[in-house]
Amino acid sequence: MSTLSDLLAEHTDLPGVAVDHLQRVVGEWQLLADLSFADVLLWVGTDDVSSGTADVLCVAQCRPTTAPTVFTHDIVGTAISESEHPDVMIALQQQEIVHGGVLTRSEAIPVRCGEHVIAVLTRDTNPAQLRPPSALEVAYRECADDLCLMISEGTFPTPEERTDVNSSPRAGDGFIRVDTEGRVDYASPNALSAYHRMGLTTELSGRDLASVTRSLVTDPFDSQEVADHIRSSLSGNVGHRMEVDARGATVLVRTLALQPRGRSAGAAVLVRDVTEVKRRDRALLSKDATIREIHHRVKNNLQTVAALLRLQSRRLENEEARTALAESVRRVTSIAVVHEMLSMSVDEEVDLDEIVDRLVPIMLDIATVNPRVRVAREGKLGVFSAERATPLVMVLTELVQNAMEHGFDAGSAGVVRISADRSAKWLDVVIHDDGRGLPSGFSLERSDGLGLQIVRTLVSVELNGSLGLHPAAGGGTDAMLRVPLGRRVPRP
Repeated sequence: MSTLSDLLAEHTDLPGVAVDHLQRVVGEWQLLADLSFADVLLWVGTDDVSSGTADVLCVAQCRPTTAPTVFTHDIVGTAISESEHPDVMIALQQQEIVHGGVLTRSEAIPVRCGEHVIAVLTRDTNPAQLRPPSALEVAYRECADDLCLMISEGTFPTPEERTDVNSSPRAGDGFIRVDTEGRVDYASPNALSAYHRMGLTTELSGRDLASVTRSLVTDPFDSQEVADHIRSSLSGNVGHRMEVDARGATVLVRTLALQPRGRSAGAAVLVRDVTEVKRRDRALLSKDATIREIHHRVKNNLQTVAALLRLQSRRLENEEARTALAESVRRVTSIAVVHEMLSMSVDEEVDLDEIVDRLVPIMLDIATVNPRVRVAREGKLGVFSAERATPLVMVLTELVQNAMEHGFDAGSAGVVRISADRSAKWLDVVIHDDGRGLPSGFSLERSDGLGLQIVRTLVSVELNGSLGLHPAAGGGTDAMLRVPLGRRVPRP
């Protein structure tokens, strides 16, 4: 489906500043639709609208959450002529709000940006849904009418009004209308409930909202800032978003300055009780911190085990036993590095490239043979979850160590190269050495070496991947590893 930007670029020649303004309008119009109890559509001219013969195109559509929709089908991308929707064309040409509609109660609002009208908003309400309005509906619609006037005058939304649709309160969360003196004309039941959670024991109607809110906020510095933000909205300044903590409750507050026709009409204040959301967020943060602390302690314990193994190896005279302990140190260290990275991660994922780069010097330090062998890495291994990172790191370090120890003659120089190729479905890794190659009659399946046995088990059981060892073109050996990147399906 084409986005608003795509449709504007394809069918209009609007400048960038106009496109940005329309994006801001669309960012605010869920509030407008909810306050209006109406479907809101955005229309743009596809030709020279001054001639009166151009078509107009619907480039965005918003349905209300407070009333049934008028349009059950998608209107976006639909072009209409002047005869089909004359109100839209009149609003574009005369640059003023037009009321009309037969089957629906319709209204066309020109969208002004600077000195020019660049689009039209329509508000469509089904007359079958109309009934004697309640006090809430009256307050909603009066606020919506003021916002529509400001849109037609180009004073709403402003560039400073940054919209966050995920956290900004909606009309249904809690709505308060204050007059030009800052006193509450109307407070919805949800808004009153939010203030009761903050500690209010009386009604809000008729009271100075800034003073009431200030008296409830726990922190004296925050209380003054909240009161100042509410009062500044009455003078026509840009609205504000803030998070208010009061007596254990957390409430999001957004103020909207209302200045239709250039005069102050008070302000709208939206409130949303997010106490339980913040409590869950704090619980998740505490859980994440606990998990990271566990990874940190596991890393410390593994490093202690590695240190003890090193001490033990120094006391042994048997070279085979010392080599076995050195290999154990390497394996324990590789797991410790993964846990160290997880202890610093916030999403239980680690960058495998960083881990491998940190392990390569360790492998070279503890190598018992061929200190002249160099290890290089090409390509990106990428980010993996904790569940898959540990076995994958173990496999890579085993294969690199195997190439270093068994691919070269004693004292000879060479290169072990780790080449990674990551696609949408697979991670392919080739570990190539330019050494003497595989021995005659070698079979990976029949190999009884502990390192290769570990690798085969991890690749098959933990990674659900495949592994092959083959003679490389031009000499040496290629260990070819393929690991699927989708969800792991255990093998039967």
